[in-house]
Amino acid sequence: MTDSTDLQAVRAQALIDSLPWLRAFQGRIIVVKFGGNAMVDDELKRAFAQDMVYLHHVGIRPVVVHGGGPQISRALAERGISSEFRGGLRVTSPEAMEVVREVLTREVSGELVDLINEHGNLAQALSGETQGLFTGQRRGTIVDGEEVDLGLVGDVVGVDPAVITALLDAGRIPVVSSVAPDGDVPGQVLNVNADSAAASVAVALGAVKLVVLTDVAGLYSDWPNRDSLVSRITASELRALLPSLESGMIPKMTACLEAVDGGVDKAAIIDGRVAHSILTEVFRSSGIGTEVVPDATPHETAPGDETTTAKAE
Repeated sequence: MTDSTDLQAVRAQALIDSLPWLRAFQGRIIVVKFGGNAMVDDELKRAFAQDMVYLHHVGIRPVVVHGGGPQISRALAERGISSEFRGGLRVTSPEAMEVVREVLTREVSGELVDLINEHGNLAQALSGETQGLFTGQRRGTIVDGEEVDLGLVGDVVGVDPAVITALLDAGRIPVVSSVAPDGDVPGQVLNVNADSAAASVAVALGAVKLVVLTDVAGLYSDWPNRDSLVSRITASELRALLPSLESGMIPKMTACLEAVDGGVDKAAIIDGRVAHSILTEVFRSSGIGTEVVPDATPHETAPGDETTTAKAE
């Protein structure tokens, strides 16, 4: 066969291989946390938007939750507001919170919605403030054994998914920015971690999967040994490993654990630096990153296909 014929055969086989997963995920919700390098690279942003449109058109119901760390840092610097991090979390003053809110709800959400809507009127921006979607609660952190005040930083402690469900039922793709009203102080808004917010959304919606985009290939059991990439890990195994992880990986893996503990079938972290990595993760048994599953989950084959090779340990 010619090279062209070989390529066509490979593409056709990829479509055939996706059929069991298309059946399994038909009509189900997949929550995707958009972040990392995929948020700042124009080609990767466009590829991400295409992935969301593809999922939508094959009958899957994607929901996007995003932060915007690099954009927030840039905007704060432009306004002469310093960025301070304690324990890996951004200290957020009332002045900084106004910038956070503006960047997330207008700039990041707006650009992503525009990219998706190049393919039709599909996406709609929301924030945790929209129709009581999120309820937040202020939090601090511990640094060197001392409690540290982070300002207007909080956790999502409640999710009312009605507004998201209504958009999904109307055939839309919700794009959610990670700010939340403070449940204890009316009128106050909190900066919340997007990984954790995505997990909370996935649990509240009964999602079949949470996918978290990162800037690494997945979870490494012995970083920086690249041969120690973990393809699949159970909730109890991850819980035991969590304290030993690099600080930047802890929020992402904690979010995966929260999702699975809350009833989401699976959660995965994947390399957002690879274009269309979401499609590769969703429509293949082997995936491309690290998948977190409930305890006592057997190695799986593709739905309805007992001959598919299970994930490697």
